[in-house]
Amino acid sequence: MSIKKLKPITPSQRFRIVNSFNSVTTSHPEKHLTKGKCKSGGRNNRGKMTMRYFGGGHKKKYRIIDFKRKKFGIPAVIKSIEYDPNRSSFIALLHYKDGEKKYIVAMNGLKVGQKILSGKNIPFYVGNSTFLSEIPLGTHISCIELRPGQGARIARSAGSFAQLFAKDDKYATIKLPSGEIRMVMTSCMATIGVVSNIDHQLEKYGKAGKKRHLGRRPRTRGVAMNPVDHPMGGGEGKASGGIPRDRKGNPSKGFRTRSKKKYSNKYILQRRKK
Repeated sequence: MSIKKLKPITPSQRFRIVNSFNSVTTSHPEKHLTKGKCKSGGRNNRGKMTMRYFGGGHKKKYRIIDFKRKKFGIPAVIKSIEYDPNRSSFIALLHYKDGEKKYIVAMNGLKVGQKILSGKNIPFYVGNSTFLSEIPLGTHISCIELRPGQGARIARSAGSFAQLFAKDDKYATIKLPSGEIRMVMTSCMATIGVVSNIDHQLEKYGKAGKKRHLGRRPRTRGVAMNPVDHPMGGGEGKASGGIPRDRKGNPSKGFRTRSKKKYSNKYILQRRKK
């Protein structure tokens, strides 16, 4: 995986850094594994805007991803590594021995023609998926379930991974990408390896138009508004501001919004880094 810096033939390209897509092998998705994707423009079912700064963007099709990896013991061959407009990581098209085709989140280092497997008593190769009870300590894992059979929920974005710290009969202790250390049941599944497209964090859009392609409209700063529109609005010149808040008045930077009574607090051994 690599990135490239564009030549500054226009002002917007002077600082632009893009993905070179060296590892992507095809530009056409598997047709029966895609479906249409409707856009809401930030409106609810009554047409009222409930999310600001949404709208527009390039037309997309959703790729149906297999997050559960329940085809135990059936080997699959990677036929292609593809770009997915709906996520930061790449995806891999699998051809199973029984003829079925599925998409999965691609791990870093996967190659076309490589064989992968899921289930119990399998080799610990990158891309294989198994239960946390089977994985050795210290392994880098991703696409982790929070509840057995739920499907991957943790560490699915580009370049992310968690680390397996400890295990007992019922719970495994893992360190999440955020730095949080928590317990997950050993009957949950995870995939071995780091998620692909590691250099995604190094990309720079370089121009406002790139954000519009992604469906993001211009965002107005709260301090640039009037007092009637935002708690941080008003003031003479640039003398406005104060404590960072959202439009409803809730503190926004460093203010903890997680409920103290949330059921899963007992599974968190150490909170994420500030």
